[in-house]
Amino acid sequence: MSNELAALTRRLVAFRDARDWRQFHSLKNLLLSVSLEAAELLELAQWRSDAELDASLTDPALRQRLEEECADLLLYLLLIAEKADIDLVDAATRKIETNEKKYPAHKARGSAKKYTEL
Repeated sequence: MSNELAALTRRLVAFRDARDWRQFHSLKNLLLSVSLEAAELLELAQWRSDAELDASLTDPALRQRLEEECADLLLYLLLIAEKADIDLVDAATRKIETNEKKYPAHKARGSAKKYTEL
């Protein structure tokens, strides 16, 4: 794991442990929390066109909410990774490598098709 992610995880775990919240952080609860936070992120796009959402990035209030929801997702992912002993940087690197094989640039460029349809 990168030094920055490791340091952030240590700080997050210290925050959690100082509040005795580990008892609430079963793997199931953390997985559910990611979904709930993702839904909060999706709320920012609800009832907005792509153009409206892109334009709203200049709105400080929306931008703050976007940052906070992204941060919430990252923090829950760090807790899941800590609980399951997953190195997120290694896992993400492997996933990109897998996707490079599934979606070769010469076949996938400009296409939203699933790899099985390329």
